[in-house]
Amino acid sequence: MKRKATAVWNGDIKTGAGHITTGSTVLNKTQYSFNSRFADGIGTNPEELLAAAHAGCFTMKLDLDLTQAGYTVESLETQSVVTLDNGKITKSELTLVAKVPNISDEEFQVIAKGAEETCPVSQGFSFEIVLTATLV
Repeated sequence: MKRKATAVWNGDIKTGAGHITTGSTVLNKTQYSFNSRFADGIGTNPEELLAAAHAGCFTMKLDLDLTQAGYTVESLETQSVVTLDNGKITKSELTLVAKVPNISDEEFQVIAKGAEETCPVSQGFSFEIVLTATLV
C-alpha cells in the first residue's frame, strides 16, 4: 500500500504560504503557513498532521488487538499531542479513553501498550512516545 500527499509552498518562510492535498482529497489545498505552525494562524501544520496520523493509527491498531483478543469495543477516543522543541519533534503523547466491557484494567493496559508499540505510525517515529490509557 502506498499513500500520497502533495505540499506546495510559495514565498519565504515568514511571509509565504502553502497548501497540502492528500491523495484522497480529504485535505484539498488545505492552507499551512508559518503562523499556522508556530502561532495561531488559520490552517494546518506538519505536527498537527503527525498527531492526527498517530492518534488514528494507534486507535485502529488497538481496536484490532482488542477484537483479536475476544473483546467487543464500545468506544475508543485517542488524543495525540506532538511536541516541537527547538526545531525538533521530540514527543507524541497519546491519551486514550476507552469503553471495553468485560476486560480487566491489567489486561487492557497490556493490550494498549502493545498497540502503541506496534502501530505502523509509532514504529515510524524515532522520538519519545508516551501512552496514558484509561478504561472507563
